[in-house]
Amino acid sequence: MREFWVSSGHQLSRQNADGTLAVTPELLMAWLARPELAPPREACDAERALHASLMADPLRTVTAADIAALADPDARENWSFFIRFRDRLTAAPSIEAAYVELARAPRIDLPPLFLDQLAHLILRNALDACEDPFTLRAGELFFRAQKASVHDGVLTLADADLVEEIEKGRAQMMHVAPLTAMLDKDELDVMDDENAWTYWSRSDANSMAMNLGGNPHAREGLANAIAAWVRHLAGEKVSVEPLAKMEDKDWRWFVGLDAEGTRIGNALWRGESLRAEDMERVIALFRLTFASDKRVDKRVRGRPVYLILGMGADRTVRMKPQNLVAGLPLVDARQAKESVQ
Repeated sequence: MREFWVSSGHQLSRQNADGTLAVTPELLMAWLARPELAPPREACDAERALHASLMADPLRTVTAADIAALADPDARENWSFFIRFRDRLTAAPSIEAAYVELARAPRIDLPPLFLDQLAHLILRNALDACEDPFTLRAGELFFRAQKASVHDGVLTLADADLVEEIEKGRAQMMHVAPLTAMLDKDELDVMDDENAWTYWSRSDANSMAMNLGGNPHAREGLANAIAAWVRHLAGEKVSVEPLAKMEDKDWRWFVGLDAEGTRIGNALWRGESLRAEDMERVIALFRLTFASDKRVDKRVRGRPVYLILGMGADRTVRMKPQNLVAGLPLVDARQAKESVQ
């Protein structure tokens, strides 16, 4: 079995008997070493001391007084978020359980960074036996924003942070659509059947673009990643298939895979007419079918669930995999038992 996504921290976590992950001091130390938490040059002595003490003992108790002693208000906020994040993880039976609890909460009171870290780690665990590089590349959407561009007539996605980094180095070409120019200049490799094997050596570089609009393997890869995510977190076996368009006149349920997908899906649900530019923002559509209806809401039994992925006005794709946890029409075991009696 080949290694991938080392930066997820998968090797630093501990696997429970049921295949879920438990947080370890080593994993917390890796997160503490991230630039978002490492004290900057101008940090006060109290922040440096707090960081050093946590690197020595990541599970040590941190009090409100410890946070209040930090001079910078932004630092106080950041550390409050991290300690809350850490304490939730250590209190939960698994990292997956903590994520599900967060996803189903009325309001997520943690920065997106922490959710992305969890999604990265959890999907790495869910795809542990995966041998398909297209699925792994598509899985990056779960935890990394993408920049969309039409290249050679097809929709292509590239890592948003990498695109921004390259843009800064070639400001003289800003009169050309940046991502399109990069692809034309071969500054980014687009994954295809011939070069897909190279993903294994560069999975943490996020350096391969994804031909979502033209290569069926890319769309199938995203469908596979979604199915693995649902199976791992919801315990439900599902089939997910890409669609060119939705022809179902009696559709009952949808999940927006991002803010735009949710907005467009809600408008369709209300029977509103959409502008052409709204429809152009839909970059992927899927049909999800449950293998068993035992836990499916009775209003949706026997019917598929449609998944809508969109992009923002700035052509950025920010997938929200937590919507697949909170948005699917599943009831808990007790409710499922009552519904069939």
